[in-house]
This record gives sequence, C-alpha cells and structure tokens, in this order.
Amino acid sequence: MAWVNSTLSDIGRFFGYVTADLLQRSDHRSVQALESDIRKWVTAWNENPKPFVWTKTAEQILGKLGRLIQRTSNPGH
Repeated sequence: MAWVNSTLSDIGRFFGYVTADLLQRSDHRSVQALESDIRKWVTAWNENPKPFVWTKTAEQILGKLGRLIQRTSNPGH
C-alpha cells in the first residue's frame, strides 16, 4: 500500500508541476502539440531536477486519503 500511496503522490505532484509550469500559460491547438510540449518540459526538468518538499506529515496525508476513500466508496454518494 505504501508503494501505491507514494506513486499516487508522485503522479499528483507531476501534474501539479506540469499545470503550473506549462499548462496555465500556454495554448495547445492539438494533442500532438500538447504531447510535444510535455515531453520538452520533462526533458528540461530532468536536466535540472528539484527535490520535492513535503509540507504535511504522513499522518495528515493518510488521514485525508482515508476521508476521501470514505466519501467516494459510499454507494449513496
């Protein structure tokens, strides 16, 4: 389960960075243009990677995840 939480966290951070650095200030007229820009962004990121800084404790993150799971797994939701 720890691997899954870590992977989901990494995916979320990836999309957060892509959104802030690339998507909010660009205009893509096709999927191909978007894919090309994302690949360029990843290449540039990998040339000068920045460490991730955790702003919450593991307990805070897992608590929030638990609340999300409870809300979304309720059949009456």
